[in-house]
Order: sequence, then structure tokens, then C-alpha cells
Amino acid sequence: MGGAVSAGEDNDELIDNLKEAQYIRTELVEQAFRAIDRADYYLEEFKENAYKDLAWKHGNIHLSAPCIYSEVMEALDLQPGLSFLNLGSGTGYLSSMVGLILGPFGVNHGVELHSDVTEYAKQKLDFFIRTSESFDKFDFCEPSFVTGNCLEISPDCAQYDRVYCGAGVQKEHEEYMKNLLKVGGVLVMPLEEKALWWCHSDSRLCTVAPVAVRSLQDLARIAIRGTIKKVIHQETVSKNGNGLKNTPRFKRRRVRRRRMETIVFLDKEVFASRISNPSDDNSCEDLEEERREEEERTPPETKPDPPVNFLRQKVLSLPLPDPLKYYLLYYREK
Repeated sequence: MGGAVSAGEDNDELIDNLKEAQYIRTELVEQAFRAIDRADYYLEEFKENAYKDLAWKHGNIHLSAPCIYSEVMEALDLQPGLSFLNLGSGTGYLSSMVGLILGPFGVNHGVELHSDVTEYAKQKLDFFIRTSESFDKFDFCEPSFVTGNCLEISPDCAQYDRVYCGAGVQKEHEEYMKNLLKVGGVLVMPLEEKALWWCHSDSRLCTVAPVAVRSLQDLARIAIRGTIKKVIHQETVSKNGNGLKNTPRFKRRRVRRRRMETIVFLDKEVFASRISNPSDDNSCEDLEEERREEEERTPPETKPDPPVNFLRQKVLSLPLPDPLKYYLLYYREK
């Protein structure tokens, strides 16, 4: 499935096309899509197709089309702190985008049938955490992937605020899927031959899910990173003041003078002649000056400076032991 929008030259252009076609409609979903490069979840030899609106499958590895994932993300109505279950979690691409929205106090679980795909998803997650320039811009809810059959989940399992199943679901399994959902939750899945379908469960009793308890060490890292981000924001506001830029000096635009032609009618005969213009003699000089002014207005082409990771710089400057610094940075390489 796919092909609903034009292919992009890169990840941002693909997202622009999805926005223009109204597949991406909210800012949270747009930020998550832009933060994770879809090509990072492809095998190297297939990356040339990463920005096409097409599904991709190689062996057990599978990625749905971007238009499908964007519809799913919008339908899930994700918010920070919610719990999410991805049935058939595949490469982990969707789960990682969801984790950017859920934040550090959400729950993000994935169940995948094939063990080789589960390992692939864990590798891609580790690569994202260690190398992505977007990681430090978000408070991430790290996905947890396990291998298993999503139709054999224990009935004692905790229920979730949001559930997504990418595989086709038969009618006889509809109630089973709904039972994974909390009251007021949202379930998104393809039911039989129908398109994506979702429901809000609000009319049945449910058991209270056990609260996921984070370690004190993990909570301390979240709190310290949050405090540092606030300090960086305050320093940025203080440095930039009210954010108003100086008004650029107005430069008078030179009007190019044109030669004037005239046609004279005399006794049914036509005479064409040019009326001289006093400025004609200076026309070459005017054109040359105009060209110089245009060059002055056009800034030279320079490569943009690489983005600066202020959070990383601030953490590394703290008077702390190196192991603690790298723990605060999730042991990221850059």
C-alpha cells in the first residue's frame, strides 16, 4: 500500500508532502516524523527507496508506507504519559516515533512474532539513541521489544491507553483486541478487508494496570536533564533579549532606463526613429552599477553551520565524574 503522495528527496521533503496531502495534521506528529529519519530503518542496499510513499519488505523485515504510519499516528491521538502497545512492532520505527511523544513517564511496549526482527528493532533503537541529533531535543519513552505471538498475550497483562496492530485482524479476534484496551482508550487496526479502523472503549469494566516503577537513578537522570534544558532556555532568552532584529537599512532600488522608440506617420508613409535620451550615454554604467548592487544584496553561498547540541555541551562542562556525565547523555556518541 502507499503511493498517496510524491516521493521526497530526503526525510523533510517526504514529511512536507504528507502535510500538504493532509496525512499529517498535528504539530506533535510532524515533530516526531521529522525527528527520525525513515532511511535509518532500511537496509543499506534499499535506502534509495526510503523516501517513497511505499511499503518495504525484505524477508521478515517490513515497513508500512509513510501515509499509513501518519494516519495511524494521527488516529492514536497520542499524549505524554500514556501507555502504548504495538502488536507486530517490526523495525521499531513507529514505536520510536511514538516514544518521542509519550515522554519519560509513558509506557512503550512492542510485541513481534519474529525474533530476527526483534533484534533488528533493538539495533535500530540503539543506533537512534547513540547517534541521532534529535534525541536530546525530546524526553524519550524508550520502547521495549519482546518476541511473541500477539494473539497469545496473557489475560493478566496490563491494559493500555493506546493499541496498534498493523496486521490484518479477523472478526473473531476483535473482542480479544479490545480487551487489551483501557476504558477510554484507542485501538487502531485493519479489521478484515476494511481500512484502518479505531474505536474508543468506554463502556466496560477493566482491571487496574500495575504502575511501572522507574529506578531512582533513572528518575534522577530525567530530572537533571530537564533542569539543564530549562537553564539553557533561560540563557538563550537572556542572550537574545526580546528576539527583535535590527531593521535592515533600506537601499534605494535603481530604475533601469530604457531607450524610447518613436514612429512618425507622414503622408501615409511610416518613418521609425529613435528619440535620444540624455541618459543613454550612461546606460552601460548604470547596468554595471546595478549588477554590483545585486551582488552585494546576494550573500555568498556558504554551508550552514552544523547544529549545536547545547545540552551535551552543558553536561560535559559540569564538574562531575566522566561516567556520570556519559550516563546523563545515555552514552551517546555525539
